Amino acid sequence: MIQDLHAHTYYSFCSQDKPEKVIEAAINSGVQQLGICDHNYGVGCARTDFCYDKGANRNADYGKTLVRYFDHMDALKKIYRNKISLLCGIEVCTLITNDSYALPEKADISFFDFCLVENLDARNSFLKGDIFPFADKAGCPTGIAHTDMFAFIKSIGEDPYRYFRKMAQYGIFWEMNVNMDSLHGYQTHDYVTEFLKNKEQQEIVKKSGVKLSVGFDGHIVKEYKPDRVKTTCKRIQDMGIHLVFEGRR
Repeated sequence: MIQDLHAHTYYSFCSQDKPEKVIEAAINSGVQQLGICDHNYGVGCARTDFCYDKGANRNADYGKTLVRYFDHMDALKKIYRNKISLLCGIEVCTLITNDSYALPEKADISFFDFCLVENLDARNSFLKGDIFPFADKAGCPTGIAHTDMFAFIKSIGEDPYRYFRKMAQYGIFWEMNVNMDSLHGYQTHDYVTEFLKNKEQQEIVKKSGVKLSVGFDGHIVKEYKPDRVKTTCKRIQDMGIHLVFEGRR
């Protein structure tokens, strides 16, 4: 299974590409499973009502805009169903700021195929370092995006195996983020590099039963590097570790 579960479209403010362009780039690259998961503040605020220099639209109707976004992606699933397995996710910001980027507490995301959660390790996150209540409430499979989980687990004084085991029990997966593009300053994530060479970490994850995901976190189609996705998917599966949604069509 070659999956990329972290792709952005024009629903995110840091991306300008149409969903069709993102999907077709994945198909042409040999990706079998694509997860589009735009930022909640882009989707929820209907994008045109928000920009970084003006702040969030505090009157945004998340109930309508989340459904509109999902319906758009669901229609694309049907169009491309014979070419790729398309999943509709949403990337959830949890930072409490004056600009209201965070997903509102009452927003319903249970109908999404999955969500990717940011900022678990941030001091000003409404998660307060605890992903489990959120995942329980979300109602859809929950993944932890671009976070060094071994460093985070150590920082809260937990045992890695027990923590990952609990994640597995809650159905929470961990993302291997393999981005390398201009938006991220062509910087890679050290935690991914470390995990791919650290046999001890790999064994802990494997024994715990937690599943992983792979995502390029692409925002600009022309900078897409699918070989990074393919290589990481293969290495994970060669370790005997399962990818989330493995086998789903």
